[in-house]
Amino acid sequence: MGPDRSFQNLLLLLALALCSAAVSGEGSRRFWVENDTFWKDGAPFQIVGGDVHYFRIVPEYWKDRILRANALGLNTIQTYVPWNLHEPKPLSWEFKGFTDIESYLRIAHELDMLVMLRVGPYICGEWDLGGFPPWLLTIEPTIELRSSDSTYLSLVDRWWGVLLPKIAPLLYSNGGPIIMIENEFGSFGDDKNYLHYLVEVARRYLGNDIMLYTTDGGAIGNLKNGTIPQDDVFAAVDFDTGSNPWPIFRLQKEYNLPGKSAPLSSEFYTGWLTHWGEKIATTDASSTAKALKRILCRNGSAVLYMAHGGTNFGFYNGANTGQNESDYKADLTSYDYDAPIREYGDVHNAKYKALRRVIRECTGIPLPQLPSEIERASYGLVEVQKVASLFDVIDNISDPLKVAFSEQPLSMELMGQMFGFLLYTSEYQEKHSSSILSILKVHDRAQVFVSCSHGDVRKPRYVGIIERWSSKTLQIPSLSCSSNVSLYILVENMGRVNYGPYIFDQKGILSSVEIDGIILRHWKMQPVSLSAVGNLSKLQLIMQMTDAQASKVSIYGDSENKLHDVSLYLNEGISEGPTFYEGHFHIDSESEKKDTFISFRGWNKGVAFVNNFNIGRFWPAIGPQCALYVPAPILKPGDNVVVIFELHSPKPDLIIKLVKDPDFTCGQIEMHAEISVKLKES
Repeated sequence: MGPDRSFQNLLLLLALALCSAAVSGEGSRRFWVENDTFWKDGAPFQIVGGDVHYFRIVPEYWKDRILRANALGLNTIQTYVPWNLHEPKPLSWEFKGFTDIESYLRIAHELDMLVMLRVGPYICGEWDLGGFPPWLLTIEPTIELRSSDSTYLSLVDRWWGVLLPKIAPLLYSNGGPIIMIENEFGSFGDDKNYLHYLVEVARRYLGNDIMLYTTDGGAIGNLKNGTIPQDDVFAAVDFDTGSNPWPIFRLQKEYNLPGKSAPLSSEFYTGWLTHWGEKIATTDASSTAKALKRILCRNGSAVLYMAHGGTNFGFYNGANTGQNESDYKADLTSYDYDAPIREYGDVHNAKYKALRRVIRECTGIPLPQLPSEIERASYGLVEVQKVASLFDVIDNISDPLKVAFSEQPLSMELMGQMFGFLLYTSEYQEKHSSSILSILKVHDRAQVFVSCSHGDVRKPRYVGIIERWSSKTLQIPSLSCSSNVSLYILVENMGRVNYGPYIFDQKGILSSVEIDGIILRHWKMQPVSLSAVGNLSKLQLIMQMTDAQASKVSIYGDSENKLHDVSLYLNEGISEGPTFYEGHFHIDSESEKKDTFISFRGWNKGVAFVNNFNIGRFWPAIGPQCALYVPAPILKPGDNVVVIFELHSPKPDLIIKLVKDPDFTCGQIEMHAEISVKLKES
């Protein structure tokens, strides 16, 4: 994603445009820019592209989503390559399933689509840490990301040394679909040596025929910092859809070599991102179409960001910050983006049809028929059952080889817990009155529990929450223990910052922890493994059901304080604590497998799994997303298992609902819609 309505650029880094699928005997194929025009095989070419990210779509739907992009009138697909998916651990390479980029590129080629490949190494894109592997944050001495830091460059070289040879056969000149390679840097820094180095590495593996490009916001400062025309790197621009494109395209020419500046908006915004606690971002179909027409009907080129948003499955959503790193805003699980191809593949909507009409009018090219709707099913109500609280099973789901002891708390990354949750435990001597717990720096959300050290440690008392964006202190009531008090702090990594100056975003407890001004020492840290939650019920720890208190939120006040206000409500003790629940539903046959959504209305906050697949985070107490998308390929004929890790209190009737449609009307948004709109307008 690029410049914004409040963030005017997204860092993307030097991008390479690669196309797909190798076809032998086509040595004459060539894509280049000349006379301020793109040329393909000797003929002028207008890029009508769109972002469709392979890692946000189940692989079984890759072909379907590209076909829908093709029916929109697109001739080019743009996608990032997230380093963190492909090298989750140092020297551990992943290129299967969601990470089988070569298969994705071949599918694009088979469907006659060109590809603009944004290989990073930084991608931004509302993706955890901007696509960087979080283990980069553990390297000592600390490395400087996106710079000429020698250690950082050596790791980039190693990564590209694996990736680029895989895509070299898929370059357009080699018979494949890849025409260009890129990323945006000008809004981040001005280290031209770094950019030159990336060009050198790209050329080493890909040769001189591939067009390299940069993407930067259409302003002098960004283009001055991010472009390198002397390296024969094409400078593309991006800008708000409310801007007049042609003055910006004229500015673009100043940062390209003479005759080398075909007008290209490499990120034409069809919608916008949404953070938890905000009103769902939408843009008007008609005005979006008019903005695109201003480019295409004057023979400019554009890439829709997004053509199809998809889903931030698992723990891979990114986050943003405001004026400081505590002003933290995590992205939703859904990456629908209000794009013309909706999260679940729908194209029978006003935006898709409006953009399609403009593309047909401006290009004059006949378009395929609209694809049929993807069938969705409502499987109805599913009753779930409590399996166990986290404290019942923590020793079973925490690898003993990864449990650590330290004088001071360690970050999640140093613990090897790159995503999810980490449980910190220590002890302190209790006073007769209440105590004040203080944590100066926690990323991102800590739930606090206490128990007498010689008491029932499986049922600690819930105290409250300390969050990155709000209060850093918490009052702990006296337990009148005959022994020390055990303090438990469960920290959730809600997604690393993917854009801006605070991108070096470590997770966990990142400072000392104090009780009444005294620093606590001797910490035990247990990573919470959620990789096999489907086996929890086999532990035979099903507990007697307790009456869960209702968790309805009724809050009044400023919409800017939504997260803080809900936290105050939970701090009053209305919480059952982190607990696993399990439910089952039956599908009769393969033909009955359909896309569906799980509605979490009435639940609080947590993570959900379907057949051991992490479908993402839910937080209906805050909103606006109420339901999580479940693609049909995740389901199976027969018994399907849903496991819910609820952090606070479940819906009182222990029911979830499998519905046909998404729902973005949860939380306080319903009460504060008018205020939210006014804030956005201001």
